[in-house]
Amino acid sequence: MRKNMVEETNSNGYKIIAVDDEMGIVDSLSIFLKRSGYNFTGVTDPLEAIERVRNEHFDMMILDFIMSPIHGDEVVEEIRKFNKDLYILLLTGHKDLAPPLETIRRLDIQGYCEKSDKFDQLLLLIESGMKSIEQMNEIKEINEELSETYQKLEKAYLESIETLRYTVEVKDPYTRGHSDRVSAYSVLIGKKLGLSDEDLEKLKVGGLFHDIGKIGIPDSILLKEGKLTDEEYDKIKEHPLIGVKILQNASLFQDFIDIVKYHHERFDGRGYPERLSGENIPLLARITAVADTYDAMTSKRSYRDALPLEVVRMEIEKCSGTQFDPTISKAFLEILDNQYSEIREIMQNY
Repeated sequence: MRKNMVEETNSNGYKIIAVDDEMGIVDSLSIFLKRSGYNFTGVTDPLEAIERVRNEHFDMMILDFIMSPIHGDEVVEEIRKFNKDLYILLLTGHKDLAPPLETIRRLDIQGYCEKSDKFDQLLLLIESGMKSIEQMNEIKEINEELSETYQKLEKAYLESIETLRYTVEVKDPYTRGHSDRVSAYSVLIGKKLGLSDEDLEKLKVGGLFHDIGKIGIPDSILLKEGKLTDEEYDKIKEHPLIGVKILQNASLFQDFIDIVKYHHERFDGRGYPERLSGENIPLLARITAVADTYDAMTSKRSYRDALPLEVVRMEIEKCSGTQFDPTISKAFLEILDNQYSEIREIMQNY
């Protein structure tokens, strides 16, 4: 088998690579396609063609089916492992030698035609293919522009929500840093339970925004120093659903919105807003519930000082199986026993 390449020349910008182990076919395609205004590269070695496509951009491949050392379908099989977009036309010496339709579909070969001394049919297929490529490029460009615009909108929305989050904590100096600490404690528990990096990220962000709904609670209730009335407590219990309303319209919040909604549910079903119980409560919300309660008990409030660690520990132990998931409360107690330096560092940082 002889090997040669006919390299690029001035063209309309579309790059076509033709692969045929007969040099005469490559030469003929070179003359024909260059006259038609295409940027042409010809290769007689199918293995080399694979590497050319791997390392260079081509809009279309014209590929012989019966070749040595590998056939055209094997070339496409390799190319599709790293390039799903290349438009491929298959040439066959005779239609009876074409690969099965099932193979053509599986490898996403866009068309094939029989070899001929005249290239009229091939040119029609090429022109049709280039129109498809143009349309796909336009669609890709539009999608990229939309994606960029959407990312800007989401960034602006996230910044607005961040402002709301800080507003909630600025209102009450006693809860400043609360969401940051809940976020960090939740991640510690998640690591202890062996959760995935994806879930750890949800815990991190969910912890930061779990109390965002408190922006909708009147200051007279939120900052009240004395005991809340039943009506006031009912109002406080609305904050998870208020948080959901704030966050639900942005896709970037969907992964952790369950944390916002369900972090006040109890394992025994006596929590709010939906009185879920046991494993019906999403796992990440169950984790955040423990972290949230721990921070509430260890933080100074207007109506009491921070509780001693031993009292907090006993309370978490006592509420295991009622307020808290027993597995999660056990994991957190082990963190308190063996990793308290990490807990202390979080408390000092926020």
